[in-house]
Amino acid sequence: MTAAPPRAAADGLRPPEADGGLAQVFRRRYLLRLLVRRELKARYKGSLLGLGWSYVRPAVHFAVYFYVIGVFLGMDRAVQHFPVYLFSGMVLVNLFTETLHSCTRSVTGNAPLVKKVFLPRELFPVASLLVSLVHFLPGFAVLLAASAAYGWLPTPAGLGAAVLAFAIVTVLGLGLGLMCAALNVYFRDLEQVVDILMIVITWTVPMIYPWTHVRDQAPDWVLDAYLANPLVSAVSLFQRAFWFPGARQDFAFPPDLYARAAVSLAAAAAVLAAGRLLFARAQRRFAEEL
Repeated sequence: MTAAPPRAAADGLRPPEADGGLAQVFRRRYLLRLLVRRELKARYKGSLLGLGWSYVRPAVHFAVYFYVIGVFLGMDRAVQHFPVYLFSGMVLVNLFTETLHSCTRSVTGNAPLVKKVFLPRELFPVASLLVSLVHFLPGFAVLLAASAAYGWLPTPAGLGAAVLAFAIVTVLGLGLGLMCAALNVYFRDLEQVVDILMIVITWTVPMIYPWTHVRDQAPDWVLDAYLANPLVSAVSLFQRAFWFPGARQDFAFPPDLYARAAVSLAAAAAVLAAGRLLFARAQRRFAEEL
């Protein structure tokens, strides 16, 4: 005589923990689209410019950095085509910082849904990543136009560098975003820590200055730590893709750039795996904590 199946299995039901994970997110693409639309509508509700703010914000950031660092401090004379050099790093860094910032608040910001409706909770960080990608596209379009104006032409090597840089940023951003989203449910001070990191990250990548400044002025151990930052490799690859082809000057990118980028992508994948594991374990008490 065979044993009766568990009630949940007999009824065709599964416990909530068995229905989560990133794989389930993409099986529920309809819900994902709804969350992305909901977040975009909520962000721009009552706004005159709407998605136009995706142009205004990077334009203001660019103008401040260009005139302060480029014009007043002379970086425009030290780096040829400095506007493209600056902006090619800025659009990528903005994608990472916005992803991390919005993912951190993604679960707490959707507390009513988390408490009342079961759905894969990973939907919220992934939706935040997709919203960040929507905001990335206008800046990227401007970068392509500016690069073309300065003589850029697409090449297989350049496009490959851009794809690798984009992969590093999105994978690392989602991995850290999953971690921060989970921990923020239990420790709300994490939001303030992430806000502070947004300020620091801008100065830890070769975006408003060449990496050679670090090489020439910092101890070797500082340079090694600097080059180990995955975002340094990603920004350098983006500049290799969109700034360097139009520049008419000798420029040394960080040594072993592609090898470092491959290591950075592997490290980002490890962070994503760790983020998935932490999120999966922490989400069991989300409803109670919220």
